[in-house]
Amino acid sequence: MDEIIRVLFEYLGKVQGFIYPNEIELHWSILIVLYPFITGLVAGAFILASLERVFNVKEVKPTYRLALLTALAFLLIAPMPLNIHLGHPERALEILFTPHLSSAMAIFGFVYIWYLMVVLVVEIWLDYRKDIVILAQSEKGIKKYIYQAMALWSYNISPEALELDDKIGKFVTIIGVPSAFLLHGYVGFIFGSIKANPWWSSPLMPVIFIFSAMVSGIALVMLIYMIVSWLRKVVIDMNCLDTIGRYLLYAFIIDFSLETLDLIHRFYESNEAFGALAMLMSGKLHISLLIVQIALGTLVPITLLSIIQLIKVKPEIRKPMYFSAGMLTLIGIFAMRWNVVIGGQLFSKSFRGFTTYKLELIGKEGLMTAAALIILPVIILAVLIYLFPPFAKETGE
Repeated sequence: MDEIIRVLFEYLGKVQGFIYPNEIELHWSILIVLYPFITGLVAGAFILASLERVFNVKEVKPTYRLALLTALAFLLIAPMPLNIHLGHPERALEILFTPHLSSAMAIFGFVYIWYLMVVLVVEIWLDYRKDIVILAQSEKGIKKYIYQAMALWSYNISPEALELDDKIGKFVTIIGVPSAFLLHGYVGFIFGSIKANPWWSSPLMPVIFIFSAMVSGIALVMLIYMIVSWLRKVVIDMNCLDTIGRYLLYAFIIDFSLETLDLIHRFYESNEAFGALAMLMSGKLHISLLIVQIALGTLVPITLLSIIQLIKVKPEIRKPMYFSAGMLTLIGIFAMRWNVVIGGQLFSKSFRGFTTYKLELIGKEGLMTAAALIILPVIILAVLIYLFPPFAKETGE
């Protein structure tokens, strides 16, 4: 009898189908994949902006304002995937009206309001205040009243006032850097705290999420800077682009090292869940993890960025290399979010079976909704660039 049971479990361990016990049900869809992806873009874009303001990296100054506007545009959309996913979106306000400080999700509401209203909006307003005052005095019609309201009907742009704005803005940026880490690090903290799921339960999860956020945000701003420069028909500042690419490479190497360390630790530990995780990586997540995330989304961008840094490549060749590296980076980070959120729900708690996630095309949690949530912040960013030209400070436009 014991031999029969042993053989049975041996064969069951090789089964990859959906078998009993069938408690598996995917509660989190592509919308929950988008949530950490978008918040990561916000944190990474703000950290890139802080390089110029806090760490005095003057080479990235042409992208300072653009990075701030990018962070604001995507931050405005960040809670929408969660709200759409809820059966009753109006209940999201309960987080604020009935605060529960022991809940990690409740903390997001306070961190989000702090980061949006206090850090990001205040810093952008202080940096643009002189421009807003000038526009309030020069524009006509409804735009004049809009800029007057933005200036808070205060038109003092004396050198002393502007110097005070700069000092306060720098202080806000210093506060904003740990706030950006907190905004996205807590997402990794939520996943890493779920001990019942061995795919998520790792103390490295918050750190990996932070560095992957830096990678995705820097790559996004780099791409937007190249696209906007092309649309404006101006020459790209290659010194700025090379500096962004260098910091992107640094962050990428650290992020990949941390993910590799986490994977090696799982192999070395080889607990009771390792067999199921290994089958998951070689089976259902083979394409999204090994090919898309690691090969195309990590190794290829790191190789391209390394070649640029080690070899003197001509600018006309560096530009498409940077663009390709940026696009592949965003695809790889999105695949990482997919593998964490969706992959962590594909195996049974008994480690004796797997299920399949079917992404619907149309619906509340379908592909079209996800695509709209990606396009919407781009539209908001275009409006923000129209209202607050990010290159006026450097070019005098």
